[in-house]
Amino acid sequence: MSTAKGKITPWARLGLGALPFLLLILVYAVGSHIRRAANPTDKLLPSLDTMAKAFWRMATQPDQRSGDLLLWSDTALSLARLGSGILISASIAVGVGVLIGYLPKARAMLAPFVAAMSLIPPITILPILFIVFGLGELSKVMLIVVGTAPIMTRSLAQAVMDIPDEQIIKAETLGANGLQMVIRVVLPQIWPKLFTAIRLGLVPAWIFLISAEAIASTGGLGYRIFLVRRYLAMDVILPYVAWITLLAYTLDRIFYLLSRRLFRWAHLEGESL
Repeated sequence: MSTAKGKITPWARLGLGALPFLLLILVYAVGSHIRRAANPTDKLLPSLDTMAKAFWRMATQPDQRSGDLLLWSDTALSLARLGSGILISASIAVGVGVLIGYLPKARAMLAPFVAAMSLIPPITILPILFIVFGLGELSKVMLIVVGTAPIMTRSLAQAVMDIPDEQIIKAETLGANGLQMVIRVVLPQIWPKLFTAIRLGLVPAWIFLISAEAIASTGGLGYRIFLVRRYLAMDVILPYVAWITLLAYTLDRIFYLLSRRLFRWAHLEGESL
């Protein structure tokens, strides 16, 4: 009997999930040792110990200029920008997505515009955002919104359109008006899709955030990486990249677990990524 879809224990799942990361660390450690054996002053692949010390220093020792713990202040700035952008994008996606998916006239008017906006590379309009909104926080948040809202909107619009006609007909038969239809039938159906859209939107959101912070910022994870690159400080850059990856993965898991807890009915078909 095939075991391709067989269940595995939680501990086995944890071990198998950790294996690729352990292999990556092992490969890096070997590569770093080989390079440093050939050139002890090599900065391209610092040792794991060197990176751990640099990460600890950034996390626990106040900066001489600002007095801040740079890792935590950078993380707080980046997460605030990311959260603001995703919140605005999600709000736009729900409002416009429901209109497009539920009202044919709104779909005819807005769907082509949203589709066109979703195809614009947001990085190309970053200079425009800086000119319009300045170099402050708003331009960075708006870059995330421009890059994620159209895609999230299309996803939710499609989710509304996928609602079975039978449910709409039953609600109409029971005398539901347009507003009641949206509140009682449409919105409950698309909340799980919103969580999925947010999880998918987090990927480009991180890219746009780091790009904006690298170009015009005085703090944030992206700013720190591009600040120390001039010194070839790979012992700081690589831990920051790993930290960003950990943050992104943690946020993805949080939204996934929240979706499973709040909308169990949407996850009954089996395990999802």
